[in-house]
Amino acid sequence: MNLKPVSGKDLVKLLCKKGYYIRDQKGSHIHLRHPTKSPITIPNHDVIAKGTLKAIIKITEINETDFK
Repeated sequence: MNLKPVSGKDLVKLLCKKGYYIRDQKGSHIHLRHPTKSPITIPNHDVIAKGTLKAIIKITEINETDFK
């Protein structure tokens, strides 16, 4: 999967569309929850590192078409 750079803010918006909701934020980390999936923490950075982004994609089970 060829990933384009994405900001934490944009990733949170995408995950909110997929059923996640913001529980709280501590510093630069946004804590998200989902009614049936595991909770996830998203770094609120201008560009999320590729390894971090791949791990988030794996945990949240979102696919490449969701980024377009």
